[in-house]
Amino acid sequence: MTSFLADADAGSNAEVFAPGARGDDAQERGWLSIVGIGEDGLAGLSPAARAAIERAEIVFGGARHLALAGAAVTGRAQAWPSPFEHGVEMVLAARGRRVCVLASGDPFLYGVGAVLARHVPADEMRAIPAPSSFSLAAARIGWPLADTACLTVHGRALDLIRAHLHPGRRLLALTSDGEGPQTLARLMSELGFGQSRIHVLEALGGPRERVRTALAATFDLDGIDTLNLVGIEVVAGEGARIIALTPGLPDELYEHDGQLTKREVRAMTLGALAPRRGETLWDIGAGAGSIGIEWMLADPSLKAIAIEEVPARAARARRNASAMGVPGLKVIEGRAPQALGGLAPPDAIFIGGGAGDAGVVEAALAALKPGGRLVVNAVTLETEARLIALHAARGGELVRLSIARAAPVGELTGWRPAMPVTQWSWTRPAGEAARGEAR
Repeated sequence: MTSFLADADAGSNAEVFAPGARGDDAQERGWLSIVGIGEDGLAGLSPAARAAIERAEIVFGGARHLALAGAAVTGRAQAWPSPFEHGVEMVLAARGRRVCVLASGDPFLYGVGAVLARHVPADEMRAIPAPSSFSLAAARIGWPLADTACLTVHGRALDLIRAHLHPGRRLLALTSDGEGPQTLARLMSELGFGQSRIHVLEALGGPRERVRTALAATFDLDGIDTLNLVGIEVVAGEGARIIALTPGLPDELYEHDGQLTKREVRAMTLGALAPRRGETLWDIGAGAGSIGIEWMLADPSLKAIAIEEVPARAARARRNASAMGVPGLKVIEGRAPQALGGLAPPDAIFIGGGAGDAGVVEAALAALKPGGRLVVNAVTLETEARLIALHAARGGELVRLSIARAAPVGELTGWRPAMPVTQWSWTRPAGEAARGEAR
């Protein structure tokens, strides 16, 4: 994107956006300008950014953005409609006219620029970002952005913060409203992070800017501006709920009824599934949902769909997902293979329950993409025999996992073995199409 990002302080770029600066073809090609604006309004814009607003026939933006830029708008001011998707349609319908879209700060950081870029080629856009709220916040409290986790819970579940709560970590998080910081402080206290310092940064960059600090456990700040961001210095108390960065999390972190892939087997299973950025997992027979949850914890880009036929277990998997910081886990109540129809195509599939049922493995094999991974765990002899046959027919890797834990034997200690698990893992060859696909 650097090819069209203008330096916000470079006045020499003004002619790029000035009327008549391009030939007709070039002007039509670069019809869309996206301008980041801060709480200081026009005073904080570069000449190039102001020129982009002034020359536009239509200026789109939120009511706040249009008010901040009001004196420079010479064309038609168009507030975003509800739902927002209709506004995107309106922008696209104006292709070929001079259009300017206003955004908060950096349009490509949780902003409208990222949305429009899914529909408009880069060479049809000219973007001039302002400092993002993250940049302003880091500057106010003296935190290097490269060492700070930046995330948003604006319009999203606050549970997303849970996986980021590690001792000594610094976080910057956008919230949805003036109640967000208080709600966040309450959650952190409940999780054992009550001594964490929370910096509340309000209306950054404008005349209403304010920065205040409180401990999570004694948070008492009021009158917080709707436009706010919080900085968190994480301090873990005794017994704090810390979600480790590796798979194979402690079993006690999960609510379960015994239908749980135990931590050592879970770690081996995630290793065999080999998550890669942006992929989708099907977790068939999800039980407590631990495999899908730890798949999603590996990277924010990963998605998982948990299929569970027992309603109580499906509800439990949803609760576990929220408690582990991945509320986006999609839980489908139903029995495989019938429940698999219409789901997003999987890059990997885990079968932890129901592998012995008619049609389940066959449906998984049919759905798997070329290069996709299938992992099946078995604890019964009947299902193990099935996996041995599949290994003989298709290849892959067959592994037997045996775990024993030290436990009291009278006054002494001995090994108490868990039920062994047979695991078959298979990767569809890149040149082999799934059933129903053209080769």
